[in-house]
Amino acid sequence: MVVGTTVVSLVVGAALPGLTSAPPTDVEVGKIETIDDTGSPSSAVPAISAAQVGDLPEARYDAVVPGLVPWRDLVAPGADVATFTIDQDVPLYSADRATPVARLAARDFLDAPTTVVGIARQDGWVLVLTPARQILPSMAGDGRAPAQSAGWVPEGRLTRSPEQPSQRVVISVERQSVEITDQGGVVIASFPAGVGAADTPTPAGVTGYLAQRYVDPSQGTGDHPIQLTSLHSTAADEPYGGADGGLIGIHYQETATGAVSHGCIRLSADALAAINALPLGTLVSVV
Repeated sequence: MVVGTTVVSLVVGAALPGLTSAPPTDVEVGKIETIDDTGSPSSAVPAISAAQVGDLPEARYDAVVPGLVPWRDLVAPGADVATFTIDQDVPLYSADRATPVARLAARDFLDAPTTVVGIARQDGWVLVLTPARQILPSMAGDGRAPAQSAGWVPEGRLTRSPEQPSQRVVISVERQSVEITDQGGVVIASFPAGVGAADTPTPAGVTGYLAQRYVDPSQGTGDHPIQLTSLHSTAADEPYGGADGGLIGIHYQETATGAVSHGCIRLSADALAAINALPLGTLVSVV
């Protein structure tokens, strides 16, 4: 998949020591409490100016930011995750919650408001998923590159969305299917799907989210919106070629069954329409 926008890949710094694939053991994934948007950030949050935030690399779909937290886990059904909005760029902190390593822009590459997905909360911080990579597969080797990244954001910089996603997308690589479930895991609809081929597999065992959608007939998808997830290939830097950052998309294709893609999920028109009806920020789990 090639995103129809001129982009420049971004690689910064070197991997920070001590990063883990999950939050510290005393952080319960899925515990997003009600946040008082009028309150001030925790006193433990380091001071950072707007200019300093602006100097941080943007965590966008084609960026590689080694300081982000690698995310390799599934978010369980029933977990109380939440979506947020931001009215200005916000800093993303590494696992130590002391080092700002990137920023989430208030508006994304399509100049639309950025949807932020939080999966855990602790002591005035929210762990959010990001659309960027933490490391390239060519740098990690042996399939160790995570498909998803995360970062800590001070909760006072986030505004909880008034309407929260009520459904999820569950992709089964083995069954070659896509399901829409409620938040408790009850299946609402199921569709056959095309998944990644053996040498460009769809990454499994991880949860991301629907990050954006757009129409680009030049990619053979007609007028069906391409659904961009926050997930990335773990097998190759650019399995499709181009400069899309190895994104895992969900899109229409006439051949929509079998292990046939570069990692993306291929669906029929009816199935794609069902996914397109879900709000941005909807969780996407690949099992």
